[in-house]
Amino acid sequence: MTPIQKIAHLLRTPESSVAELFAKMEKLTGKTGVAEKIYQENETVVAQKLQELGIEREKADAPEVEAGILKKVAEADEAFFDFLGKPDFSRQDSCNAMIETLKKTAKVGKGFFVKEEKLRNFLFLNPPKNIMEVLGYQTVNEMMAKEDIYEIFAALRFVENERWLNEVFFRPYHDITPDNFEERETQIKFLNEKWEPIGQKFVGKKLHNISHLKELGLVFLIPTKKAKTPGMALETFSLVLHYLHEIDFYCRLFRKYAAQPDFGNNLVRLVSGEVSALSLSEEGVNWRIIQRYLGKNDPQDPRLFEPHVNPETVHWFKAEKEIDTIGQAQPQTKLAYWRSVDDFAGELFPAGKKGDELVSFDLLDNLISLTHGGIGKYLYHQQEALWNKIFMEFMGEEKLEEMIVENMEKGVIELK
Repeated sequence: MTPIQKIAHLLRTPESSVAELFAKMEKLTGKTGVAEKIYQENETVVAQKLQELGIEREKADAPEVEAGILKKVAEADEAFFDFLGKPDFSRQDSCNAMIETLKKTAKVGKGFFVKEEKLRNFLFLNPPKNIMEVLGYQTVNEMMAKEDIYEIFAALRFVENERWLNEVFFRPYHDITPDNFEERETQIKFLNEKWEPIGQKFVGKKLHNISHLKELGLVFLIPTKKAKTPGMALETFSLVLHYLHEIDFYCRLFRKYAAQPDFGNNLVRLVSGEVSALSLSEEGVNWRIIQRYLGKNDPQDPRLFEPHVNPETVHWFKAEKEIDTIGQAQPQTKLAYWRSVDDFAGELFPAGKKGDELVSFDLLDNLISLTHGGIGKYLYHQQEALWNKIFMEFMGEEKLEEMIVENMEKGVIELK
């Protein structure tokens, strides 16, 4: 299999499309041998990972490799759980040490966020009736006198009706101005225990106990009474770390748009994660900017099979780098098997009657698989990381983030 063929297989993209992309990028940049370099790096990573698993490549099959990888994730998660002080995710005080470790680990500065005064205005303008009902308040004044405003805004996401949020509550965001923003620290907030049953009541199985609000500079955790499950500690820590970098990234965009007209509309487009559906131009080399993992909703979305870059993967790469640092400084965490530089690596292995199956060697993909009980394969992070790697090998790692910031409003990076 040639380097181009291997990369096409790893991306689930037609070989002709990948060959055309590399040819255009080589002509544009003057760099040659990039496909061979990526191919060789992938070969080296796969060989090393299999060796550490004690699996012979010639005899390996997909189920055996996947089982070996999941075992490595589970070992790291248990060790990391001990490293964090065995937090009880149903109690705030038990998670304080983990939150302090997160703050020390994340290399992020102050952010640019909506002022609290403006947040209060939003609540008075469109009172969140579901929240007020479950908390027993008759007026917003009464609620704001007793409740934390950041917890109220976090609860909007899992208590209020999604249609009402989008069509009513968030509509005034279009009129927001740079003067409504200020510089302050990003918060990691473990919500009060009272939100656990409320969250369960309103969203049931769809409850995600970790989320974030970019425009508020808030990462929040909803307490959960379920027992610690395999992967839970490492997933919680890495997800919060990722959100911190995502918020930091979007603050760069908030500051950029603050110096331009139409700030409110640009802000709404950013926080809603819009992805352009317009066809890419045939002129030059065009890379679509995809703000979220489209593969979660539709693995066959045609935008996934054309040249694109994904800022989500940039945030995860930074988070995984910092986890690498912990692993090197704290060997007892058993993180040595996982390196951020390997996030693009994957390989095809026999899977019986199914034919060959793609296996991801990325920590995130396998961590998600573990937290879902080992049921289902997750490949979207590895594939998005590989698209980003192709761009970085031709244009440079720093150029990737810089050009995403420069071109986010267009939704495409145009190289000519």
